[in-house]
Amino acid sequence: MTQKPDDVFHKSTFDKISPDKRDKILNVAVQEFASCGFENANINTIAKKAGVSVGSLYKYFDTKSDLFLTSINYGIETLETLLGDVVASDVDIMEKLERILRAAIEFSRTNDVMIKLYNEFTTESNAELGERLVEKMEALTAQAYKDAIIQGQVDGEVRADIDPGMAAFLVDNLLMNVQFSYACAYYKERFQYYAGEDIFEKDAFVIENILRFIKAALKPQKYPERKDIL
Repeated sequence: MTQKPDDVFHKSTFDKISPDKRDKILNVAVQEFASCGFENANINTIAKKAGVSVGSLYKYFDTKSDLFLTSINYGIETLETLLGDVVASDVDIMEKLERILRAAIEFSRTNDVMIKLYNEFTTESNAELGERLVEKMEALTAQAYKDAIIQGQVDGEVRADIDPGMAAFLVDNLLMNVQFSYACAYYKERFQYYAGEDIFEKDAFVIENILRFIKAALKPQKYPERKDIL
């Protein structure tokens, strides 16, 4: 029996059905898991809304966990498609971050269910499941951010006294929080509490201030010359 790759959680039978049918099943599953959470999501509901039998679902996935992880994979790949070219682009770090930020806000607004699913996936209750996909989830941004910061240090655009890994982690956390703030109810309310009820109508303001904050943290420090020191 051929062993599945570590990041493939469905049976080969799932690959043999039409792309439209696969997308329908995964879109319905994403909606159910994002709305109800992993524990409360109902396989019967997913099957009914997707227009397939429960038996068919189990021909495609061994367990509910495998359907959940396949749904997460689907979301990751959707976001990778959107951000991949931006992350790989040959521009300076601030331009890259601006493009990522604009894309992330638009994606979160138009694909909020994907972000809700990602939020559900990263909770402690799903930690065991999360271990199976965490490397793939972070691979797209972690190394790219570190490489961009290191290149910025080489070019003199990023201060040399910060660790690239820590800086990449903090930048990624900020951008991830922005995505949640445009998609998840709790984070939306929290964002409005701090930034005002009309904050979701002020994308340019949000982008400008986030980039100003990141730039202030990353740019080389320039201190005025001390006239009293010989």
